[in-house]
Amino acid sequence: MAVDAAAESTLWADCLLPDPERDRSPVFSPLGEARYALGLETIYEGYLVHYGRPRLFAPPDDDTALLLGDYLYAHGVARISAFQDVAAVADLAELISLCSQVRAEESDGDGPLWAATAALLGRGALDEARTALRLHADPQPLEAASRSAAGDEAVEVALAAHFERRSA
Repeated sequence: MAVDAAAESTLWADCLLPDPERDRSPVFSPLGEARYALGLETIYEGYLVHYGRPRLFAPPDDDTALLLGDYLYAHGVARISAFQDVAAVADLAELISLCSQVRAEESDGDGPLWAATAALLGRGALDEARTALRLHADPQPLEAASRSAAGDEAVEVALAAHFERRSA
């Protein structure tokens, strides 16, 4: 992800953290299918650029952070759309949209949303759980779905890593 971004733009290259400071640990991709891993982590890095502490980048200002985060969102979605899985791309659109809503409302639920999306990407199994978060600020159905699909331990590890990075 970092190499591709740097090759695409000197602006993104200038935003990279020094190599020893980069955290290459995956957060949510271990919960899902391996083929989606790089795309998911690219989108998640974009999310962290917008809302938290990125693992690979340190944009110098808010304008650059906005552009870089959007670039990473788009690049991650493009990676996953290469699999020609329309349901997976639709899940990603819901993820990005609902994360924005959760953050704007300053409510909880982004972690379970990420976990459930990663674990069930493209399976068409998240509509009711996302509705509970969207309309009632209730992340429990998403967390239950992620735990059922990926296991309690894996979800705990992912959520712990997420909560460590989600606050700027």
